[in-house]
Amino acid sequence: MEFLWSHSGYQHVWPEMEFGWRIIVGTLIGILGATCGSVGGVGGGGIFVPMLILIIGFDPKSATAISKCMIMGAAISTVFFNLKLKHPTLDRPIIDYDLVLLIQPIILLGISIGVVLSVMFADWMITVLLIILFIGTSIKAFFKGVETWKKETIIKEETVKLLESTASCSGEEEYKCLPDGGPQKETRKPEGTIIGNIYWKEFGLLCFVWLAHLVLHVAKTYTPSCSIAYWILFLLEIPPSLGVYLYEAVGLYQGWRAIASNEGQITHWKLHHLILSLMCGLVAGIIGGLLGIGSGFVMGPLFLELGIAPQVASATATLGMTFSASISVVQYYLLNRFPVPYALYLTLVSAIAAYIGQRIIDKLVSVFQRASLIIFVVAFTIFISTIALGGIGISDMVMKIQRNEYMGFEDLCKYAG
Repeated sequence: MEFLWSHSGYQHVWPEMEFGWRIIVGTLIGILGATCGSVGGVGGGGIFVPMLILIIGFDPKSATAISKCMIMGAAISTVFFNLKLKHPTLDRPIIDYDLVLLIQPIILLGISIGVVLSVMFADWMITVLLIILFIGTSIKAFFKGVETWKKETIIKEETVKLLESTASCSGEEEYKCLPDGGPQKETRKPEGTIIGNIYWKEFGLLCFVWLAHLVLHVAKTYTPSCSIAYWILFLLEIPPSLGVYLYEAVGLYQGWRAIASNEGQITHWKLHHLILSLMCGLVAGIIGGLLGIGSGFVMGPLFLELGIAPQVASATATLGMTFSASISVVQYYLLNRFPVPYALYLTLVSAIAAYIGQRIIDKLVSVFQRASLIIFVVAFTIFISTIALGGIGISDMVMKIQRNEYMGFEDLCKYAG
């Protein structure tokens, strides 16, 4: 117990911000991470964190905090792009507000827990958890992409045969592989307006939960750590998150709300499905706050498993990630976990790269008629993140063992930012 708990005094490493090869290479890698992360709706934190540690020179916990800033910038830019788009086959926005309203309030609650754990957990503990999670998720996403690719190929072949056998066909109709694998003629939906594509009631509820968490986090900053008042404020985060979740969950259970993005109008959800979504949201938030990655690393693959079209899954996960990443940034800022100049610069870089990446992938999916490209980007981003973060974590763990350094828990009550 003395080995695990008695030590305290984590030292942050914040390099000076000066023009040189480090900031140039870091910027290029940040652009790559933001582009891939925004396309797949997974954030890119798995690429940002290794870059910040190995190239720029930050310590792991500061890198985690700045990574959240970059994820927030990329997410805001991507949401702005997606707000103008329509669902690929339905006359509705590409973002499924009911789906994000079901899971995002719980994610915000989980992030608060994850940020606390990130202060307490040793780096090697985070590394082991990250490797286990990312390997499973990347493999699952890859096979989902292969399955979707095969379905799209079948649909393309059927479309060619249909066009060849129908002399009157103009050749301008497009067919798209939906998540259930069935052929569906696609009517290309025109872009809408940003104002018209926002479901204001659902968006307002998300903002309410975000604001409630923000106020409580600010209040905790002026409260002594581990005091009774501190933990009361921590527990007060539960009612707004759980209340909004229950509003959506009861609606889905009774059938007066629906998840319409998979063409099947998912209503009358079973109780175990709602409990599963609650647990997934909590785990996604804890992992996001603990590892410094976007909660989209969990949300994106989860939405794909629910049968949501890849474009919709990516856009919906990114909206949720905007709320979750921004609340993490506020918490890390209040804990004095990152230098502001570096964070502002890298956030701007990721925002610009994410917007460009969205335009590129939207054009590629439209030209090749393969939404599976988005799934492969998800799998690729998670796999690269596993190698990068896992390699850094293992290397750091071996060096600490050789130097006989402390590798136990930090004391949350003595943490000073």
